Amino acid sequence: MKILAITTALAFCGSLVVQESMATDYRIAVVDPNRVVEQSPQYEAARDALQHEVEDRDRSLRDQQEEIASLQKQLERGGALMSETEIQRLQNDIRSRTRKLKYARDEFQEDFALRQNELRTKLGRQVNEVVVELAKEQKIDLIISEGLVYSDPRIDISDLVIERLKQEFKKK
Repeated sequence: MKILAITTALAFCGSLVVQESMATDYRIAVVDPNRVVEQSPQYEAARDALQHEVEDRDRSLRDQQEEIASLQKQLERGGALMSETEIQRLQNDIRSRTRKLKYARDEFQEDFALRQNELRTKLGRQVNEVVVELAKEQKIDLIISEGLVYSDPRIDISDLVIERLKQEFKKK
């Protein structure tokens, strides 16, 4: 019985020594993907480009809304002086334009969402490439990203990733 207890204790201690020596051989780091994306110049450039892309369509939608409002005011002010046929024609025009505007807004929102997703995906790939480069350069064995509850700031390489993204942005 004593021999079994001593053998078990030695095996346990040996396993701790092996685990401890193995643990010191591994490098682990953490990346906060939200912070990396939000602080990268690529994100700002993509956001600005998207804003410029949608400005014209947004302006067109606002112009259409103003035309409809103008027609509604015209109907309210001059409706008493118009014939029944003119009132009906104007109401039909307002309804038709309102439907077209609603369709155009829906289409605009879908296109905007798709474009945002495209840019987000492209940026996500860039961030991933930089993280892998840094991991190889710094000989990091494991990088943890999303779903993280806590990490010590000393293993967070988000700043390194952001800095590398800034360097790549300047090159382009």
